[in-house]
Amino acid sequence: MKRMHFDQPTEHYDERLIPIDEQICSLLKQRKEISNNNPGFPPLEDISKWAEKFNLYEDLLRSLFGVLENDDHFRPQVEPIDFQKYIPVLKSVEKDKCLYSVTFIRQYGNASVVNFNIDWEPEMDPNRERFHRHSFWELWLGEGYDCRVTGGGGTDGHISYNFIVSPPLPDNISGLDLNFKEYQTPFKGRPTGLELVMHL
Repeated sequence: MKRMHFDQPTEHYDERLIPIDEQICSLLKQRKEISNNNPGFPPLEDISKWAEKFNLYEDLLRSLFGVLENDDHFRPQVEPIDFQKYIPVLKSVEKDKCLYSVTFIRQYGNASVVNFNIDWEPEMDPNRERFHRHSFWELWLGEGYDCRVTGGGGTDGHISYNFIVSPPLPDNISGLDLNFKEYQTPFKGRPTGLELVMHL
């Protein structure tokens, strides 16, 4: 999903806050290192105590820790440019009456885009079926690759997702493993246990 351009919300800034804001940044770095970039979310009881102790709003603290939990989401994103070609893949895995497939990869000068499809036979109650299939997917290709889903869409019986991969995959993708993992919530929250591996 493409990020919107950020404009500074106000020109006003009280420069007496510079040492405090710098200390906040230092503490964020320390928090990230101690938690190995996996902080989780503080217990709500602790948030209530901190709000009372420091005279802050609970909703503000919940919002703040919610943003800090998703630190990885804010990494700079690569936007594919300089389209070069399609790489046919045509691999699929059938599981629990669903067909999961990767039909092609689009190659760009600075990235690759992996097309991931889910197909199933719609049941009698289409609303329940559509809700059941609405989940969040992550793609893992190894330590050397950054993989980001750009959103998804579909109709009854079909959903398609695109994943931007950087740096670009080699033109010869033979031997590569595409590891897909399903989650119930964004940012790798609440894994469903469904994992798929497609060996190319």
